[in-house]
Amino acid sequence: MELLRSNLPRVRIPEPTNRIFKHECCISFDTPKSEGGLFVDMNTFLAFGRDYVGWNYEKTGNPVYLHIKQTKKTIAEDRPSKRPTLLAIGIDGGFDNSDPQYEESYEIVILPDYIALPFPSVELPEKVRLAVDATLMAEAAERKEQVASWTADKKLVSKYAMDLQQLDNGVVVPPMGWKCAKCDKTENLWLNLTDGSILCGRRNWDGTGGNDHAIDHYKEAGYPLAVKLGTITADLEGADVFSYPEDESILDPLLGQHLAHFGIDFSSLQKTEMTTAERELDQNINYDWNRIQETGQDVEPLFGPGYTGLVNLGNSCYLAATMQVVFSMRPFCSRYYVEQSLKAAFSVAPADPTVDLNMQLTKLAHGLLSGKYSVPVLEDDDKSSAPSSLKQEGIRPRMFKSVIAASHPEFSTMRQQDALEFFLHFIDQVDRMNIGNPNIDPSRSFKFGIEERLQCPSGKVAYNGRKDYILSLNIPLERVVNKRELADFQKLKAERAAEGKDVSTDEIVRPRVPLKDCLDCFSAPEEVHDFYSTALKARTTAIK
Repeated sequence: MELLRSNLPRVRIPEPTNRIFKHECCISFDTPKSEGGLFVDMNTFLAFGRDYVGWNYEKTGNPVYLHIKQTKKTIAEDRPSKRPTLLAIGIDGGFDNSDPQYEESYEIVILPDYIALPFPSVELPEKVRLAVDATLMAEAAERKEQVASWTADKKLVSKYAMDLQQLDNGVVVPPMGWKCAKCDKTENLWLNLTDGSILCGRRNWDGTGGNDHAIDHYKEAGYPLAVKLGTITADLEGADVFSYPEDESILDPLLGQHLAHFGIDFSSLQKTEMTTAERELDQNINYDWNRIQETGQDVEPLFGPGYTGLVNLGNSCYLAATMQVVFSMRPFCSRYYVEQSLKAAFSVAPADPTVDLNMQLTKLAHGLLSGKYSVPVLEDDDKSSAPSSLKQEGIRPRMFKSVIAASHPEFSTMRQQDALEFFLHFIDQVDRMNIGNPNIDPSRSFKFGIEERLQCPSGKVAYNGRKDYILSLNIPLERVVNKRELADFQKLKAERAAEGKDVSTDEIVRPRVPLKDCLDCFSAPEEVHDFYSTALKARTTAIK
């Protein structure tokens, strides 16, 4: 304990504006569920896996860490299944969603000797207790950035906010213990900012949510703005304020004043509920993509180096597909995996490695190629499960997406994007990062030169050259090599259509065109009309 007290100057109590990482290591894909858990630096609030926290101590000298460990709860085999009482999934009284549950434990660890002190404990210095409590209660930076991306279309100030009518009806809202005024709901509650009524939110499709009492109250009284209780903290920008007539989440610049009207001190409140945007994000991320992929097919799961999957972050297929291809190529594997260790990248990274592209590319490369995170995990606790029930958890490229998409108007959002456009943006960023070091720039492996030859009727010739990363090819369908099979397929398709049936996936025949024919089509001579010839001093038709 004396050692901890001697290091108190290196402990900070986080403020609402601090970025706190507690879900994932900033230089690897270790999480609290990993074997060694996660260590949060109580000075910088960066998180590190067990194998990497020593590197941070060597670099910064920060000795005090919050160790977070999650352990899967054991479920008794003879546990009786509960009969659902609600038409809902994954909530108390609803259907069981079979997701594993975890117990979270904490301790204070002091480096370099890894001296562990239990938490919570009244023997710990007050500053440490306050710092750890604030860290655990704060919303993680990873989560904040995801929600910010999901709601990248900036919320606008409501036209009702500045002149909002508030009734002097004597209503005082307590800091906790809320309940819907019209039913027994104690979650998903909305405070109407005009009359102070507390009512439950809308009912969701799966039975969760509320009983529509808040929206019904708006239809009856016409009071326009409400704030979701449980989302109000000292950071008022994170509060979920909804405008019923505008039918969207909005900004209320006077929210603190409007809350004070009902006796609410927002600086003392803690977050206990998801905002609407956070709930939408969770539903998108947790969507079961197997419903629309590989339907009816037995797919063999693969594990080991080079077979690590990327978890959907919400409309992130374009990023996952691009990066899997990029790291299947030797120049990128060599640059960010073979020739650069995680420690080497961390040693040259800035104070915050989460915003360093070189660090996050190296982290992604080691995550994809090392095989560390591509291990079979049983979907349940049955050790005798068939191989087909094995799966891998994969890795979440959240920090990489955050840094590669920073300040980009499209890729910084959670909207679906074009993979080719992202590839070009990615190559451009890698090229910029390696300016001055062309010999180690892996993006050069994609660069090639194109030369065009232009000849006008005078016989004069001009050459134009350019560098590019992609070659767009037209497909000359007149050169298909399976014309007979295509004709038979079209006939079969017409017969099935006449019978009101569809052809099966196995019966579909697609045209096959040799790549050489596509290249020949690209390089074939073509006429350039309205070409100005300096030799003829007139416009004419040239051959390119």
